Amino acid sequence: MLIPVVCALALLPPQERLPAAPTPASPPTTTTTTTAPAYDPLAAPDGDATSLALAIVDAERERTIPLRVYLPAATTPAPVIVWSHGLGGSRDNSPYLGTHWSKRGYVCVFLQHPGSDEAVWRDVPPRERMGALRTAASMANLRLRCEDVGKALDQLALWHADDKHELHGRLDLERVGMCGHSFGAQTTQCVGGQSAPLVGARFRDDRIDAALPMSPAPPARVGARKAFADVRIPWLLMTGTHDGSPIEDRDPADRRKVYPALPATVDRYELVLHEAEHSAFADVPLRGETKARKATHHRSILALSTAFWDCHLRGDAAAREWLHGDGPRRVRDAEDGWQFAAAAAVKPQ
Repeated sequence: MLIPVVCALALLPPQERLPAAPTPASPPTTTTTTTAPAYDPLAAPDGDATSLALAIVDAERERTIPLRVYLPAATTPAPVIVWSHGLGGSRDNSPYLGTHWSKRGYVCVFLQHPGSDEAVWRDVPPRERMGALRTAASMANLRLRCEDVGKALDQLALWHADDKHELHGRLDLERVGMCGHSFGAQTTQCVGGQSAPLVGARFRDDRIDAALPMSPAPPARVGARKAFADVRIPWLLMTGTHDGSPIEDRDPADRRKVYPALPATVDRYELVLHEAEHSAFADVPLRGETKARKATHHRSILALSTAFWDCHLRGDAAAREWLHGDGPRRVRDAEDGWQFAAAAAVKPQ
């Protein structure tokens, strides 16, 4: 009688049992993990930026608006950042901003505002220049500047559609940021939703999706809460601990009144550069300033502004995480101030 093999093995003494067949070794497994590069708002390709010198002829107002347009390398439609210079400036001010932002993929349109540009002082005797600048810092010129922004956006739309123009097909005017320094900050505030005495928010331009005033200040003769109550878009404010004004009666404390007055319904941010004077956001120091300029200031300005644009013009989740997380601490000096508040949810009525 045949005994099944398995049973026969069971009958053998333990020392006489056959060893089990070895289990074949499995081939080693290799796991490949691809890690996305960490978000870095300072990363940009080497080389010079491409720019165009253009002008808008506004026949209705008998006014010509010079422009400097910095272009990204890609020729597909890109978000647009409009820049407004300070009192006595020009379209060629602050090229470090236009260069970096354009390398990050933005079309940067730097305006020059006749009546409050470099022509105010350039051919004026030195002893008369301050008086000429004070005269130019008027409500009439602020109104003209705000109108310049609207006219520029109108003209950009026409150039984008014109197949014979250099900007044909280059502009994404559904995503527009507005930025400016000093008098340009006042311009930015007005078109970004600030209310002004007598005129309210008449200068607001709803085509603008995010605003970045450098050296901001609340308007005179109206409370800050009232002035900024109707702001509807994200704002990033930048100032310095010594950010006064050579023209107006403004001190650094005035610059800090804007952030707490912005409504809780918008994302809002504030950078305060330690020891920074009014010109920290510009190219060269102003006469009479005494603080040493710090290279780290421009680094912070570029990093935080770029993350702000990426977050609020591109909807970049990584930029938002960087901006609302530990990113700002890594690019600013330890003494610099930084705060932000995300928009509160609006309860349905």
